[in-house]
Amino acid sequence: MKPKTISAEEFDRMFDDGEDISEYLDFSTVRRPGLEAKRVNVDFPGDVVTKLDRAAKRRGVSRQALIKMWIVEHLDNEGKLGTAA
Repeated sequence: MKPKTISAEEFDRMFDDGEDISEYLDFSTVRRPGLEAKRVNVDFPGDVVTKLDRAAKRRGVSRQALIKMWIVEHLDNEGKLGTAA
């Protein structure tokens, strides 16, 4: 669906007045700087992959999702350790 068009001046006025401008935006081209996915390849021994698969199955998620969750949790906890007094 193509967004409606208006003049830049009208768009600016609507934005400044706090009006909803979403119908004039093309969300199909939106990017979130700094949040783009970047591919990382990691090799694990077979027994580690087996353990990861079992842990992922218990949680009902994919191996990749489990690895992502654990890494984020670890990084979040590491940040908390640095702020402890």
